[in-house]
Amino acid sequence: MEITCIQMAVAFGDPKTNFENVATKIKTAAQTGADVIILPEMWNTGYALTELATIADEEGKETQYLLSKLAEQLKVNIIGGSVAVKEEGEFYNRTYVYDRTGKLLSQYDKVHLFGLMAEDKYLTAGRMEHLFELDGIKQSSSICYDLRFSEWQRHHALKGAHVLYVPAQWPEPRLHHWRTLLQARAIENQCFVVGINVCGNNPENIFAGHSLIVNPWGEIIAEADAEERFLSANLDLEQVAEARGRIPVFADRRPELYQLDK
Repeated sequence: MEITCIQMAVAFGDPKTNFENVATKIKTAAQTGADVIILPEMWNTGYALTELATIADEEGKETQYLLSKLAEQLKVNIIGGSVAVKEEGEFYNRTYVYDRTGKLLSQYDKVHLFGLMAEDKYLTAGRMEHLFELDGIKQSSSICYDLRFSEWQRHHALKGAHVLYVPAQWPEPRLHHWRTLLQARAIENQCFVVGINVCGNNPENIFAGHSLIVNPWGEIIAEADAEERFLSANLDLEQVAEARGRIPVFADRRPELYQLDK
């Protein structure tokens, strides 16, 4: 399975510019022959949280129209990173996933809100898991801070996900955490983990870039630098079964003990 990550700078509080950029970049990324194209977190507005009332995508309509149209035209699966969405007076950090026909397969609202960026003050947390199939392969995506919650990633791996995607706006000072956590999630869940980060800066942060693609053995098979880039790799999905067969972590679990932790 060929994947291409779009690592991009996000224009802070400027949806018009961001939608234009994303449309252009998806069309270019499709020329790589990708089966799946993945966008980063909050690409429509950035973390302009105090301005969401006027700039968030109303019911996600503009995002859904764009991604559906491009997926159908380009015959490519699109994991839409995430966008700021306004719905019934609430704001969400939301992912949309489209298949090659332009059909909406799933959506996901970020479950773990990051207080250091005031998400918990402006956004409503999601409450649902996120599993979907693309080209017959079960996969999952979460969003940025969700990466720090190993039990959330394990939940999706236990339900059969072979690939875990993590669109993010991860800051440069914690680049070491980004790389280490992505590798750890791949090793412990014996699956591919794909981190898609933004780059550049906004009024409060410098973002790390360094999108990563990690195989089920925890090896980095592709990594971007800190600039705008398309990051591509072929995922040999047979490696998932190989890793799980050689080290039977899932079979050796003792979940009856883990229920003690609340």
